[in-house]
Amino acid sequence: MCGIVGIFNLDGKPVESGVIEKMAAAMAHRGPDGEDFYTDNNLALGHRRLSIIDPNPRSSQPMTSGNGRWTIVFNGCIYNYRSLRQDLISKGHTFRTESDTEVIVEGLDCYGIGFFKQLDGMFAVGAWDKETGTLHISRDRFGVKPLYYWLHNNTLCFASEIKAFMKHPDFKVELNYAALNEYFTFQNLFQYHTLFKGVYTLPAANTISIHEPTKKLEHNPWWDYDFTNPDHSISFEEAKDETKRLMEKAVSKQMVADVPVGSYLSGGMDSGSITAIASQHVQRLPTFTAGFDLSGVIGNESNYDERRDAEITANYYKTEHYEQIINSSDLHWSLPRVVWHLEDLRVGMSYPNYYISRLASKFVKVCLQGTGGDELFAGYPWRYYRVFNSLDKPAFFDQYYAFWQRLVNDTEKNELFTPEVFAKINADEPRHVFEKVFTFNENLKYDTPEHHIENSLYFEIKTFLPGLLLVGDKLSMANGLEERFPFLDNDLVDFAQKIPIKYKLGNLEHMKNINENTFHKRNMYYQEFDDGKNVLRKAMSEFLPEKIINRKKQGFSAPDENWYRDNNVAYIKDLLLSKQTVSTDYINRNYMEKIINEHVNGSHNHRLLIWSFMSFEWWCRLFLKNQGLV
Repeated sequence: MCGIVGIFNLDGKPVESGVIEKMAAAMAHRGPDGEDFYTDNNLALGHRRLSIIDPNPRSSQPMTSGNGRWTIVFNGCIYNYRSLRQDLISKGHTFRTESDTEVIVEGLDCYGIGFFKQLDGMFAVGAWDKETGTLHISRDRFGVKPLYYWLHNNTLCFASEIKAFMKHPDFKVELNYAALNEYFTFQNLFQYHTLFKGVYTLPAANTISIHEPTKKLEHNPWWDYDFTNPDHSISFEEAKDETKRLMEKAVSKQMVADVPVGSYLSGGMDSGSITAIASQHVQRLPTFTAGFDLSGVIGNESNYDERRDAEITANYYKTEHYEQIINSSDLHWSLPRVVWHLEDLRVGMSYPNYYISRLASKFVKVCLQGTGGDELFAGYPWRYYRVFNSLDKPAFFDQYYAFWQRLVNDTEKNELFTPEVFAKINADEPRHVFEKVFTFNENLKYDTPEHHIENSLYFEIKTFLPGLLLVGDKLSMANGLEERFPFLDNDLVDFAQKIPIKYKLGNLEHMKNINENTFHKRNMYYQEFDDGKNVLRKAMSEFLPEKIINRKKQGFSAPDENWYRDNNVAYIKDLLLSKQTVSTDYINRNYMEKIINEHVNGSHNHRLLIWSFMSFEWWCRLFLKNQGLV
């Protein structure tokens, strides 16, 4: 929806003139419809607006409560704002706009920061309590909307994007070596730091409060996922029916907007279900699919184009359907732009996301997304079946950690990094970071197959999902488009956590009976079983054609394994192995060359690692060297 930024000088000095404006301007793409600012001596707030609800200028931000106590900047959308508004009216609050922003600021005035728990939606908020001299920054339950903070000497800054900090006169771009080690292990960051030294991500469902006299950051976590208390009293039919009801309700809620709303449409069940329900609310719902030029592509990737299956759903529901074809050369132009907008590198090879959001932004301002269904309803069975027969906690950690080293194994870090960088990292730290994720929930157990799958769901929704959400937000907002996630609805998430594992994985009992010593047979099942989201498939079966419901899961990915061996080889070598390469200050050139050669000759599939090498090279050029986009 927007970009927000704030400066709080804890030494009481006034905010330097013009700084907050420059910081907001760095995020102009997030809010092309307007900007405004608020200054109170040593506190300044800025806002870039993408008008979605109540586009009238009266709803511009920063917005101050009726009594003048609270001033906020807000990025996101609150889906239950109308019911919250009625509650606040009953308590004597008056409203001058039709916006969800005003509901937040009046709610804070009525309930204090505990009001954040009542919000059903996606949000990042900076809230100034003038009466107590306290700044609060808060983030939604699931971490849909990004929020970063940087504390330097006596200044705290927060922003929707890190590039805003680069406009502050005291900010210096430096590489965080611990984050670099973590990224090249997981292709993700599990801790709340970033590749930028000193910059942190505010955890989801967390409010930080900072009071000028104490100058200390007080963290107030207020919600977390919990799959450890399933309701075994409900039948499969009851679980199916309630999933269907809540899914319909979630899509309906998330269509609230005063601007056009559309939906992404792959060939799969999740986006198809959302499209099916949304099309009941909007005639000729705009839908968007990206496909790939598969000429010359062989192997598994020859099936990566989802356009034909997407067209089945589009024709079924008579949507206004748009498609874009991505070819191998589209990587060259988009990659630096993708890295510039991502800032902090995360999961997947995401340039197709950039192109499809760019397409959608030409027709709508809001687009529904299917992210979250896999994490809630167990959509990755080949991962769970690797660990569900673990004997105990150490065995579970050993097996799962081995799987989640997506890029470079810890034993190869001395080959990956230059000697100077290797001396600055702790090669064992990623394993400790991995295990620490599980300590957030003290109810986790490790005694049964169901426990191991519950733990897997918890881990992935705390780590993999935030990476997907960050990619989704940054690359859609790069094009002035707001993405929404119906699967991440408060009521639907609460219920999905209560659904027993046996309803999500249709072959759970069969897997228990496989001889665990028959390695090759079990390994075959790791690859072949696609029985996840069983209860969701049944719940959505009345909406979608059977072919779509039963379609084997496929991620949204270009055929880069093939393209990195053919059309893009010259680009990869020029970027990573030339005299102009910057990242060789940190990454061993010989190791990169070995990985590229192994991929090109077909002995290994290193597409994820090569993508990460290219992304980090552009990160170094754009941020460390400040080369700028061309």
